[in-house]
Amino acid sequence: MAAAVPEIVTVERRLTAVVRTQPAMSEIPQAERAARATLANTLPSLDAGLLGDAFTLWRPPTDGRLYMEPGVLVSRDFAPVGDVVPSELPAGRAAHLLVVGSYEGIPGAWQTLFDWCTREQLARAGVNWQIYEGGDKDSATARTALYTLLA
Repeated sequence: MAAAVPEIVTVERRLTAVVRTQPAMSEIPQAERAARATLANTLPSLDAGLLGDAFTLWRPPTDGRLYMEPGVLVSRDFAPVGDVVPSELPAGRAAHLLVVGSYEGIPGAWQTLFDWCTREQLARAGVNWQIYEGGDKDSATARTALYTLLA
């Protein structure tokens, strides 16, 4: 896994189609797979415009559960269909880190980003997301952009 140097960026609000879930920490992989399957089955019927990259928005764990929104970037708002609902990635200042390599390196990259925020005395707002920008998840060329919203 290769990671660039963390930086502060300004992000714009981005519309999304998501499945909201709050699994126990031990159930995160299964919950993510189930949400992605629901999205894959529902997206063709949505009137959400052009589809973009997949992502997962998440908040720090509470009572052993992780609030998360696996989703896809969309180009316009839409009416909810079953468990697939409109949401958005937030706007504002965020700490950002680009990770190139297998998804197995993502947890360590998050820690690198959070440690950098602590060293730089940057308060985090408690909203984090990762955008899967391309490449096979097991590939050395997979690109994942990590963001943590700043308070």
